[in-house]
Amino acid sequence: MIKFLLRTLGLFGLAAAFVLVIYDGTKSIAGNRLFLTSVADLWTLLSPKSLASVQPLLSPYAGGVLWDPVAVTFLSWPSWAVLGVLAILFMLLGRPRRPLIGYAR
Repeated sequence: MIKFLLRTLGLFGLAAAFVLVIYDGTKSIAGNRLFLTSVADLWTLLSPKSLASVQPLLSPYAGGVLWDPVAVTFLSWPSWAVLGVLAILFMLLGRPRRPLIGYAR
């Protein structure tokens, strides 16, 4: 049951990543330059209050290093790439077992 849920989340994640690639591509073609929707832009679009509440949660840990170089770098990555990698990870975790060949266990 869990593997089915992971594969389903992976497929929906890949579909969303594909939609984001198409969105960035059409925006880039129309603007005649490269546009990439960052994770921060997507998060702000979906839930701006939660993004603002994450910074005070991460800043006190590791002397502020956890927020500034780590989280800010992650939030600047293209959203389609991050979502695609997470979706592929979910699909790999939820893949069915390979059948045994022969009699060896």
